[in-house]
Amino acid sequence: MSPPMDWLSRLLAMMTVTGELEYRCSYGAPWRTVYEDILPGDMPYHVVLKGTAILEAPGGDAPQRLGPGDIVLLPHGSTHVLHDGSGAPPLPTVERAALSRVTLSENAGGGDRLDMLCGRFRLAAPHDRLMRDYLPQRLVVRAAPAGETPPQTTAAQLAGLLGLMRAESLGDQLGGHALLNALSAALFALTLRLASEAQTPALGLLALAGQPRLAPALTAMFDDPAHPWTLPELAQRCHMSRATLARHFQDKVGRSASDLLTDLRMSLAANALKKPALSTEAVAEIVGYQSVAAFRRAFTQRTGMTPGEWRRHEGRDAAPHENSLQPI
Repeated sequence: MSPPMDWLSRLLAMMTVTGELEYRCSYGAPWRTVYEDILPGDMPYHVVLKGTAILEAPGGDAPQRLGPGDIVLLPHGSTHVLHDGSGAPPLPTVERAALSRVTLSENAGGGDRLDMLCGRFRLAAPHDRLMRDYLPQRLVVRAAPAGETPPQTTAAQLAGLLGLMRAESLGDQLGGHALLNALSAALFALTLRLASEAQTPALGLLALAGQPRLAPALTAMFDDPAHPWTLPELAQRCHMSRATLARHFQDKVGRSASDLLTDLRMSLAANALKKPALSTEAVAEIVGYQSVAAFRRAFTQRTGMTPGEWRRHEGRDAAPHENSLQPI
């Protein structure tokens, strides 16, 4: 019998997350970089290895100062700006590509230099929507400086991972591109874990993770999303009233427990529909729907496509490109 999985592992297991490190920035003041809106499913991230940066992003939040070890993830992929805070016109940059396909961007500025990694995570639909809906617009965590925390802590593990990424981004070693992408994907999981461990977790699903009393409800839904969970049943597992549980979800996530359960089911259904051997009726039953019509309505509402349209769309995306090399 397999050991039980925690809710975050189950969440990450149901979605495909890939990462790509794109830029290694080395700037002296004055400097400024602007990141435009990116494709749906792409989530930009930045890691400050050395120096400081000012982050300005939409959403009404005040500019935020980032320092060494800070990792910022923008789940909504919105336009944002990073700069040195001086307000002076930025110096021109020079870019060159490394064997790892990371672009090294530098300027001739003086003073304390910024050393920063920039990349993006990619999540396939509809999992990207799940992450956007249950994560804040801006998520910032801090890796631990070497030797300041026990090595088994998440902050220390994250610092070790960043050290590997920094070394690979500087080198031109064989396999560097593939290794950096794999490390970027691990960065996503460790960032979410560290954020969930914060004393005041960010709003969204991570905020619920920071509420031990709500853990039984989260675990139940992630362990068995096909079960017809009711609010009284989940509240009983948490030893609280139905009204209290509903208030926690609404206050911390802005959505109900029923919304979360439906989103989990639709994410699992999207994966199952990629399997030609499974009929729509079978997928509906797997994710907890006795009525195929009710499943179709829920799936279409969440994804903007019917289950049949989703199958055809995914089939086209999975098909080989016309000009790609094929085995003989």
